[in-house]
Amino acid sequence: MMRADRVEASWDSEKKKWLVRIQAGEEVIRRYCDAPKDADEQRIRAAAQKTLVDDGYESNGVQVAIKR
Repeated sequence: MMRADRVEASWDSEKKKWLVRIQAGEEVIRRYCDAPKDADEQRIRAAAQKTLVDDGYESNGVQVAIKR
């Protein structure tokens, strides 16, 4: 399994979805998730963790930064 260096979730007002950015070294992967805009931080973090696992990354110990 790969390990992400940084994970960030931010609201994309154009697509009206949360954008999860996964950074591993120089590589940055962007994935969208369907959590509602007013979702609490716990739900956004859970969606980001699921995205990590779905893309083959370890979810342990990675902090998810949330930008609203």
